[in-house]
Amino acid sequence: MANTPKTNAARLLETAGIDFKLVTYTVDPDNLAADHVASQLGEDINRVFKTLVLKGERCGYFVCVVPGNCEVDLKKAAKAAGDKKADLIAMKDLLPTTGYVRGGCSPIGMKKTFPTFFHSTATDFNKIYVSAGVRGMQIAIEPTALINYIGATITDLTK
Repeated sequence: MANTPKTNAARLLETAGIDFKLVTYTVDPDNLAADHVASQLGEDINRVFKTLVLKGERCGYFVCVVPGNCEVDLKKAAKAAGDKKADLIAMKDLLPTTGYVRGGCSPIGMKKTFPTFFHSTATDFNKIYVSAGVRGMQIAIEPTALINYIGATITDLTK
């Protein structure tokens, strides 16, 4: 992929010496859902993870990375973050909080470092996909390498 421009997330992984591959796909601005991304990649939806940003009552912002076909369980997410209650942040707050837009939010290289939680199925695969930080590009990566790099916790996050 010599012609593929690197994203900040890709540069960070490269600097850390972590093996990954950038994979592009066709963006449908009317369908930013993970199932569309998975079908564009020709991959199992369970391997394509979406990055969600939440805010706890007391703990503040945190990140949940879950399979594309799953819905985050807000109670489980709050508990993982050490809080009683949490909600997804408003779409208008995503860019100012993370530096990323909807459909291009990566768990790598946000404006600030937030506690990050990966759904327990991430390690069931030898390779998963997460956003590279822009719409139309994913990072294919070995999940344990990514989780260790981010300093994330593995837990059950879905309904």
